[in-house]
Amino acid sequence: MINTAVFISGGGTNLQSIIDYWQQGGASYDLKLVICNQADVYGLERAKKAGIPCVVISHKDFSSRRDFDQAMDQHLESHGIELIALAGFMRLLSSWFVQKWSGKLINIHPSLLPAFPGLHTHRKALEYGVKFSGCSVFFVDEGVDSGAMINQAVVDVLPDDTEERLAKRVLIQEHIIFPAALDLVAKGQVCLLDGKVITRH
Repeated sequence: MINTAVFISGGGTNLQSIIDYWQQGGASYDLKLVICNQADVYGLERAKKAGIPCVVISHKDFSSRRDFDQAMDQHLESHGIELIALAGFMRLLSSWFVQKWSGKLINIHPSLLPAFPGLHTHRKALEYGVKFSGCSVFFVDEGVDSGAMINQAVVDVLPDDTEERLAKRVLIQEHIIFPAALDLVAKGQVCLLDGKVITRH
């Protein structure tokens, strides 16, 4: 099993989906650490209930993004981490960190990338009038939501959708594809090579 860390900043529903998949047995990732940049969020309770060690590192305690990332990296190294999932982690990572963990760092975004990167995804989708939205799991690179794609799920946009309604349906799909994608990477069936996703059977 691959020693895996999850980074969070909030309630941790995607963390919970990763925990649930892991607890069912048969996963190739082993959850060894949760790192959070906020002290009072429910995601930490989810991790503690699952018996996963938690570390809170406030980005406000550091003068630069790289200093913050190096503090996180020290904990990753001390726990023997080999793979990282960003599950609602609301901080941009430094080029140094992304380069160090290239191919071992995955993220999820609530749109069908490359459409609607960044924030306010569902609002953008509704304003643009798209008929389909969804979510994307990808390897993190130095851009914003621009890395090589691992998996996507499609959700219909309904005529009476609000941001909240669309977000709820997209989130259901996030909870399905994120742990499955993480497991594929942990198994070595999906990997990053020269900036492209390679699938091995």
